[in-house]
Amino acid sequence: MSAADVTSVAYLAAAILFILGLKGLARPRTAPRGNRLGASGMLIAILATLLDRSIVDFRVLLAGLVVGSAIGVVLAVRVQMTGMPQLVALFNGFGGGASVLVAGASFLQVVDEGMVDNQLAIAAALTALIGVVTLTGSLVAFAKLQEVLSLGGFRGQGALRAVLAIVTVAAAVMVVVYPYDTGWFWLLVGAGALLGILGTIAIGGADMPVVIALLNAFSGLAASTAGFVLDNPLLVIAGSLVGASGVILTQIMCTSMNRSLFDVVFGSMATGGVVADADEVYGDRVTSTSAEEVAMILEVAERVVIVPGYGLAVAQAQHAVRDLMRTLNDAGTEVVFGIHPVAGRMPGHMNVLLAEAEIDYECLLDMDQVNPMFAQTDVTIVIGANDVVNPLARTDPDSPIAGMPVLNVDDSRTVVVIKRSLGAGFAGIPNPLFAADGTLMLFGDGKKAVLDIVAALLNA
Repeated sequence: MSAADVTSVAYLAAAILFILGLKGLARPRTAPRGNRLGASGMLIAILATLLDRSIVDFRVLLAGLVVGSAIGVVLAVRVQMTGMPQLVALFNGFGGGASVLVAGASFLQVVDEGMVDNQLAIAAALTALIGVVTLTGSLVAFAKLQEVLSLGGFRGQGALRAVLAIVTVAAAVMVVVYPYDTGWFWLLVGAGALLGILGTIAIGGADMPVVIALLNAFSGLAASTAGFVLDNPLLVIAGSLVGASGVILTQIMCTSMNRSLFDVVFGSMATGGVVADADEVYGDRVTSTSAEEVAMILEVAERVVIVPGYGLAVAQAQHAVRDLMRTLNDAGTEVVFGIHPVAGRMPGHMNVLLAEAEIDYECLLDMDQVNPMFAQTDVTIVIGANDVVNPLARTDPDSPIAGMPVLNVDDSRTVVVIKRSLGAGFAGIPNPLFAADGTLMLFGDGKKAVLDIVAALLNA
């Protein structure tokens, strides 16, 4: 068997492991195994590529491995689970940036050798465009999530974005038509970088899960097109898997918000009708409560549903919620969690936080599973969620969130909302749930409020 045959077999084995790993990640119980399978496939792919091709001096590779590993260890130790959205955004950006650098270097080398064909030029142009948009868009997403950048849209942004899109497409065409004029390639990279910034900077925080899923898809597509530039079939396969899964996830999340991808990217919400004033909705109908009163209600509850939102992540209340769950379980109360697909700031944000607190995945129910249960639920505790529990999505056809699937917490016998204030969510509309007859508002920090409830239960 020749060296080329060994490499082909290794690539085939790695591809199979990638597919099996992706399948394993579809279920919480098999996710660790899926993660190991995917990592094993990547190890095989790296070793096969390094042994097959003289890419660079191994001393340079060793230096890169040391630096990269050091950065990875620091991130693993220092980044908390609440910082996962930012970290995922960075990883997406690094993937796109790596594709641009590697494919760009290979393309420019072939240009110097005078051996460019149309297929290579098209692949290089696509890699540069998708990769650099992913890089800059992900960096902006990271900055917004980290709250180091608070900029939003500005007048004329749409027109400027349209001009940049035209320039980018024109530059990509010129790269294919005149591949030996590298100025077009650099114009493509520059215009694409600006397009990535402008395409992300106006997107609101509540849309970040969709944006991160989309950027993840872009990073996979960039890797796939880079595989054509490098003539590496495994890179094409791996990138296609990431890209396809990212596109599917993006579509699922858009459906969960009843919004099109166009609306998310261009930062528009549905409009229509007259949005009620907060004073008109709330008036003097809001009922405040205390941790002690909530504990008294929970003592006689048989089923409790906890609905986490972004406020839980901000307050880092996942461990306090775990303690509340265990305390109620010890008293014989059934406790489950209702998870909205777009709660938080990245896909699966609430799932990750609750898993970090060692809450069994079997207790985490998606929207379709938990909605039929609310009518038989004694108490639903909403922690830091707003739009995803707003009944206006069902009852008001003129509401900006009309038709958006929400958690029907108002079907519960009693709803306890833990929130800092009556402030509006991303949609900018008041939530009549907060003033409903069966709702009690516990104002304050999410973590402290939950710990106070636990203390009251233990002291009862």
